[in-house]
Formats: sequence, structure tokens, C-alpha cells
Amino acid sequence: MPARLKILSPEALATADTKALVKHYLAVLEERAPGRSVEVRVPPYAAVQVVPGVRHTRGTPPAVIETDGETWLAVATGRTTWAEALASGAVLASGERTDLSAYLPLSTD
Repeated sequence: MPARLKILSPEALATADTKALVKHYLAVLEERAPGRSVEVRVPPYAAVQVVPGVRHTRGTPPAVIETDGETWLAVATGRTTWAEALASGAVLASGERTDLSAYLPLSTD
């Protein structure tokens, strides 16, 4: 796992700010969906490549997901579903393997 992403302890989660929470849930996704075929971007916080499949190494990946921090936290914790976030336009997804619903929610609560 890249040093910029780390899974937080329950104690750290309780007091984490948005930046730390976004990175935490991206790290959890990376652990649960290892691979490099889809890039998940949550600007300005972080991005991660996940999901098994063809490895991407240069340029814009063929499969990209982008959302804001609050939406990422909502789908990661189950406050909204992946389908709801896509339908509302809060998540933009293009390319193959961009349906993350099999991995969500990520919350361990």
C-alpha cells in the first residue's frame, strides 16, 4: 500500500478529518479490491488504482472513477449506495470494471 494511504485504527477514525477519512477508505478499498485496472480519484485528497484486471502503467487509465470527498465517504460508509451516487451524478465512472458496488460499503463498523 502506498505510504500516502493508510488504514486508521478505530481510535484514529473517531477523530479523523475528511482528508484522513478519504485516504483511510481508499486504503481499505485497495486492500479489498487489489489490482490496477481502475483508478479511483477523490480530488484533492488522493487517488488509488484498484480492481483486478489489465494493469495500467502510463497516462490516463482506461477505467476512471471520480468523486468528491463527501460522496466518497457516503458510499464508503453505506450512507448512500453506489447506484444512488452514480444516478445523481455525484460519481463519474467510465470504462470497464467501474462498478464498485461489490466492494461497498467499506465501513468496518
